[in-house]
Amino acid sequence: MKNFFRLMLLCIVSLYATAIFAQQRDPRVREYITPTRIVWMQDENQITHPEYLLREGVGQADLTNSHICVMRSTKESHPAILLDFGRELHGALQIVTGMPGDHTPVKVRIRFGESASEAMCEITPENGATNDHAVRDFEITLPWLGLREVGNSGFRFARIDLLDDNTELHLKEIRAISYMRDIPYLGSFRSSDERLNKIWQTGAYTVHLNMQEYLWDGIKRDRLVWMGDLHPEVMTVSHVFGYNEVVPRSLDLVKETTALPNWMNGISSYSIWWIIIQRDWYYHHGDLEYLKKQKPYLMDLLKLLFTKVDEKGIERLDSRFLDWPSNAHPEAIHAGLQSLMMIAMQSGSELCNILGEEELAAECEQMYEKMKAAAPTVCNTYFNSGKATTAPGNKQGASLLTLAGLMDAKEANDKVIAVDGGHGFSTFYGYYMLQAMAKAGNYEGAMQIIRDYWGAMLDLGATSFWEDFDLDWLDNAARIDELVPEGKVDIHRDKGAYCYVGYRHSFCHGWASGPTAWLSEHVLGVEVLEPGCKKVRITPHLGDLEWAEGTFPTPYGVIEIAHRKSADGKITSKIKAPKGVKVVK
Repeated sequence: MKNFFRLMLLCIVSLYATAIFAQQRDPRVREYITPTRIVWMQDENQITHPEYLLREGVGQADLTNSHICVMRSTKESHPAILLDFGRELHGALQIVTGMPGDHTPVKVRIRFGESASEAMCEITPENGATNDHAVRDFEITLPWLGLREVGNSGFRFARIDLLDDNTELHLKEIRAISYMRDIPYLGSFRSSDERLNKIWQTGAYTVHLNMQEYLWDGIKRDRLVWMGDLHPEVMTVSHVFGYNEVVPRSLDLVKETTALPNWMNGISSYSIWWIIIQRDWYYHHGDLEYLKKQKPYLMDLLKLLFTKVDEKGIERLDSRFLDWPSNAHPEAIHAGLQSLMMIAMQSGSELCNILGEEELAAECEQMYEKMKAAAPTVCNTYFNSGKATTAPGNKQGASLLTLAGLMDAKEANDKVIAVDGGHGFSTFYGYYMLQAMAKAGNYEGAMQIIRDYWGAMLDLGATSFWEDFDLDWLDNAARIDELVPEGKVDIHRDKGAYCYVGYRHSFCHGWASGPTAWLSEHVLGVEVLEPGCKKVRITPHLGDLEWAEGTFPTPYGVIEIAHRKSADGKITSKIKAPKGVKVVK
């Protein structure tokens, strides 16, 4: 009997230990990336066989000391090398050393860069370079005949400088270590336009990079959960990966660290976005148990928002912010906040009805109507500023007015959003500008802006989308994957504003992924009509495309979609949906 109880105790302890391990297990996987090329060398006559660093490595020192890149310094000269790993990565660097005659550890300096020029820069106030959020410029010592792994940041380029005088450094391997969640791309998009295909994939990859412990804004900076910024990322996650734990973990993190009446991230609109995200996440994934856990906070937040509307139905929010490019335009911010409040009232009403809170749902509907009645005042303030059709930042206001039903979609498209194409677009609110253009029926115009605006980043060498971008920056700009030639503009050092001046500018920002969700929503034409994707509408809008096909993830499996346009413009569709999903047209 004693042996039986001992066995039972061992089983219980084992199960408990397994559970604890499972909770702590890192969901990310390591992938080792070999450099694709050497961009630059300093004192290259003091570097022998640098080409060996482009060989695929194994991460192990050995006693043969063959195929070694040797860097030799003097008191006056210290060689350095800049490596390109071919694409934006989240992770670290692995350095395997050889066996020079001197066993003394060797000091080197390492600089990561999202652009080639960032990896070459010094940290100064003038160029914006920092070690904020993730240290990207540091000194370390390397062992004799060993291995060292260092860093955790977002980068594509790495520069290594030999710092010690009269020293010989033997380098067997230098590899990037990519940390990523090993998750399938359940959603997909392909069309007759390869540029759109690449943009869809780049947006998906940008968000994938940011799916770390939480859903971050950026992998260099901001390595933080910003609730408003999260909405385009969440939409991309839903259209590409389907359900993933990183979203509810992030939503809960900010909720649990924000006691009401405080605003999430200190910004009123970001608490509003939390409500909108909860609605959209529930519609895509139908997790009622998760939604029920949000009920107390949701109800209290809605009641708090009621107090931020005056007797005329006009929002009176504090901590006023939409996105950075609109920050200097109070009329646009007011229009946007009025609209976001109304969208949140609609979302809140839907969620409260689902949660059995009919009385609060009715209050949300009444508040929506009250705020809608204030539309003439809000729109007149917006347009009478005299800047609504021309000033940067105002396309944000017009797009949200459209989506809230305060402004005629065609008028917003023709007078503001489509004016000058992608000029005046922003990476974050570009998603809502595209949505407003779709509401106006200008699908072809929206696709062209995607090609021109997001495609321009690819033309400059980007492999992920940036925190901000302006088409005016293209004038005389150099590519980010080359050292900047004399007379050309360094788009990383010389551009950017607000909190992202110069090299502080993030070149991998999940909020810039809007075209990925948009192309699935409007070109493939997928619209979720009932929670959990139990009912979806598929209405393709091919514009100037000959065909488009792809997949859309649901809790029941993927929907397979293929649209083709005949010579007379008629579109034929083949749709295969999993059991449990009803498709309507």
